[in-house]
Amino acid sequence: MPASVRIHLLASPCKPAAGAAIALALLLAGGTARADDYDEVDRLLRARNPVAALARVDQALAERPRDPQLRFMRAVALADAGRTPEALESLQRLTQDYPELPEPHNNLAVLHAASGDLDRAHAALQTALRLNPDYAAALDNLGDVQARLALRAWARAQQLEPALGSRITAKATRVREALAPPSPDARSGTLRPASPSPIPSRP
Repeated sequence: MPASVRIHLLASPCKPAAGAAIALALLLAGGTARADDYDEVDRLLRARNPVAALARVDQALAERPRDPQLRFMRAVALADAGRTPEALESLQRLTQDYPELPEPHNNLAVLHAASGDLDRAHAALQTALRLNPDYAAALDNLGDVQARLALRAWARAQQLEPALGSRITAKATRVREALAPPSPDARSGTLRPASPSPIPSRP
């Protein structure tokens, strides 16, 4: 599972009030606290310390239980900690509560593909791209998933008609080379994380 993704939310409009200066100070303080939480959780995730990230994000969620960025980071931390079923459930709930966000669908696809469930990964990426057709990470991941689906289809075709063996082997070899990791440390077929992008919050 990739490191955390920042979902930038637009601040809600402020209503005029008699104590406007105090309200503004409180708003700015709250925004700073939120940014500090995001930055600290992100730092812990990038340091590959998901247990500490979970502790910090849960502390912040106790105050802001519906914060989509914190909930997304929690799902990332759960996945990094090897708690995949909980990460899947968290991302699924996030797609239900914030159906306009493509990033959770992309990360659902990452988890589904990692478990070998290419059909669900494909469906999740199609949803992400319906929400944002210019979502580069999802487009990249969709290409990888489609390539792996092609490998699966060719393997089945070869079982049904062995005479296709040499033709299918040649195509499959080229696709496997394209999917090969760019470095020895990378994992073959690993999908990309969602990239940070400005996302407006719902009223």
